[in-house]
Amino acid sequence: MKDTVIEVKNLVKKYKKANTPAVDGISFNVKRGEFFALLGPNGAGKTTTISILTTILSKTEGVVKIANYDIEKEADKIRKSIGIIFQNPSLDLNLTAEENIRFHALIYGLYPFRPSFSLMSEEYRREVIKLAEIIGIKNDITKPVKTFSGGMKRKLEIVRSLIHKPKVLFLDEPTSGLDPASRKNLWKYLQDIRKKYKTTIFLTTHYLEEAEDADRVLIIDQGKIVTLGTPAKIKKDLIDSSIILNAKDKAALRSELDAMKLDYEGHGPFKIKLNGKNAQEIIKSIKSDLTYLDINNPKLEDAYLKLIAKGNK
Repeated sequence: MKDTVIEVKNLVKKYKKANTPAVDGISFNVKRGEFFALLGPNGAGKTTTISILTTILSKTEGVVKIANYDIEKEADKIRKSIGIIFQNPSLDLNLTAEENIRFHALIYGLYPFRPSFSLMSEEYRREVIKLAEIIGIKNDITKPVKTFSGGMKRKLEIVRSLIHKPKVLFLDEPTSGLDPASRKNLWKYLQDIRKKYKTTIFLTTHYLEEAEDADRVLIIDQGKIVTLGTPAKIKKDLIDSSIILNAKDKAALRSELDAMKLDYEGHGPFKIKLNGKNAQEIIKSIKSDLTYLDINNPKLEDAYLKLIAKGNK
């Protein structure tokens, strides 16, 4: 357990007047430096869970520890160990972008106060410029936040949350409102800080492709854990990889598929379920001249939708 940075045991959250708990006895651990994704449909308990982990919301029952600090007894220490990028910006619109970053850094005790950016330490100025350049707001840090678009506010929140190099970075829809180039730059930087500082990344997102690279994925629905595992295992357990073939002589191709005892459907094109078989070996064994070939590798989104559909039946 030495490498565990998030520990959750039998977590329950029940709101007043609610018939069922929003979070119903979930347990999981997250290791230091891990990229961990929490997924689920609206109302599944994602927001409640992440709000408890970030000390914003109190729990009803269970044990929660972040960086080995108890969520109830040592909330202040936890706040200094984490960074948060929430879906809705929490910026002071009357300050400039850099002033928002500076006061955040001062709250964390990173640098002594100076009345202007130019008087702050060289290390602070270098770090702010580097982060702002990566995210794409280098030329805007002296501007008032009230002049920013929604996307620019999102970028500023990202810079602010990273300035103190948190042990755990909570990302709640972090790329919502970002253009594709900024999204790509952000994820490259996040992977870089994971390697350099062993920062743990805890992600909730509706962009399921962003969770494809996670070390592990936790899917919850109706307050309960549906599955927990690597994206590869979740996809393998739920979705069959397949290849789709067609030939001018469909009857001959069908005869070959039957002779190989393959599990397929269709009358041309033929969708062949691999069921653990090697796609390349199947293709090499076919003598018919193929007019179409496609290999269908399942995505995490496919597995997620199948899981959620199964739970709603």
